[in-house]
Amino acid sequence: MSRGPDAGVLLERALLHHAIQRGIDLSIVSAGWTRWASATFAGARHELLLAAPPSPALDAWIADLPEAEFALHGHLVADLTVESRTHIGDRLDLKLGVLTVEER
Repeated sequence: MSRGPDAGVLLERALLHHAIQRGIDLSIVSAGWTRWASATFAGARHELLLAAPPSPALDAWIADLPEAEFALHGHLVADLTVESRTHIGDRLDLKLGVLTVEER
């Protein structure tokens, strides 16, 4: 029996939706995650590579991203960092690091 999408899929959907709401043509180039746990929490560490055409809207979105709220059923975004920004031709590649924790 399927339990629905995992935290990685939920995070990807939330990021795309968040960008679309702000008029940003975002694509996910690659995404992966590994399980993570502490003494009190369980979750995942995510690495995502995103691409979008450079624009003032994209710059504002990137600046606000670490403080943004995302609705992930059964999970919370505990930490989000923009690890790198690389201009490649007419696009900007963003590498994100995200920590999600499971809601219990």
